[in-house]
Amino acid sequence: MSFSSLGLSDVLLQALADQHFSTPTTIQTAAIPAILKKNDVLGIAKTGTGKTASYVLPVLMNLQQELRVNNRHADVLVLVPTRELAEQVKGVFQVFARALPERLKTLAVYGGVSINPQMMAMQGVNILIATPGRLLELVASNAVDLSAIKTLVLDEADKLLNLGFIEELDQIMSLLPSKRQNLLFSATLSNDLRNMEQILLHDPVVIEAEEEKTDLDLINQTAYIVSDAEKGPFLRYLIKHHEMKQVLIFASSVATADAIENKLRKNKFNATAIHSKKSQGARTDTLHHFKSGSLRILVATDLMGRGIDIPDLPFVINYELPRSPKDYVHRIGRTGRAQNAGDAISLVSQSELHHFEVIQKKMGKSVNIIDGKSIKY
Repeated sequence: MSFSSLGLSDVLLQALADQHFSTPTTIQTAAIPAILKKNDVLGIAKTGTGKTASYVLPVLMNLQQELRVNNRHADVLVLVPTRELAEQVKGVFQVFARALPERLKTLAVYGGVSINPQMMAMQGVNILIATPGRLLELVASNAVDLSAIKTLVLDEADKLLNLGFIEELDQIMSLLPSKRQNLLFSATLSNDLRNMEQILLHDPVVIEAEEEKTDLDLINQTAYIVSDAEKGPFLRYLIKHHEMKQVLIFASSVATADAIENKLRKNKFNATAIHSKKSQGARTDTLHHFKSGSLRILVATDLMGRGIDIPDLPFVINYELPRSPKDYVHRIGRTGRAQNAGDAISLVSQSELHHFEVIQKKMGKSVNIIDGKSIKY
């Protein structure tokens, strides 16, 4: 299956190619054609399955076909539970909207920051991404009118309900036109969500997308026993020794990711960190440079690393082990994709050895372990 078979326009297909998206995920394969046909959709998909692009692409295509300009009347409303997700979704919309011949304005609004700049920016918005509370504040201030919404998206609907937004959601629904397309995405299908589905969706296309399976046989795994103090120098040795032209390094915290980046840069390595503390624009640019090959080393946290999909990424390095075996498989699964073999290397301290044994047991695969002291570097 290819993106060209899903009904997307040539400009969006070119944008996908520019972003190095080669093969659609399960959720994208099912959701894109359904949304293009203006069906309501219920998508059950976990983080890392390509959920955001599965609705962004067809929503943009539908919107450009019926675009109008009406000051404070948005066309598309995306409701999200957190400001972080709001910025992330905005970034994806902007990346693909740049490819369209029509100019579309995307805005993310959320609490915790001044409302006045958001009110001023509302003019001419086509796609509005919002947390429920701040959206209602903007409605009360007459900054936005929801009566012309053509498409409503509830992203991470389970979290919206878990965080207690049900009353706000009810208020927002009462302000929307009855005739609209509804898209509901969630990681789980709880009883509360089933009730919302019955109220919100009309004859929906239901999609349950499992996470993409990692083919461990395509990944050559090696672990080196290295002290915490020696991990930095040993990492630089590995990059030089293997002549790594493109490598993804995983860290378990934002602080560690930044520290790795700084140390690598001081040693003249072309490296950049990507994590939740960076702006969406910075994350998008960094990922683009890494995918295109102009950035040699990307340092990522688990949250940011899940969405990285490069068919022929040759190397992944675990600077430190993740907390769960499942996260370990997610990490190393960034290589060994699309039938291309890859190398996954882990730097394991003595204190992490027992945890690494647990990871191997849960994974059902043994890893070649080498004592770093036996290597001269």
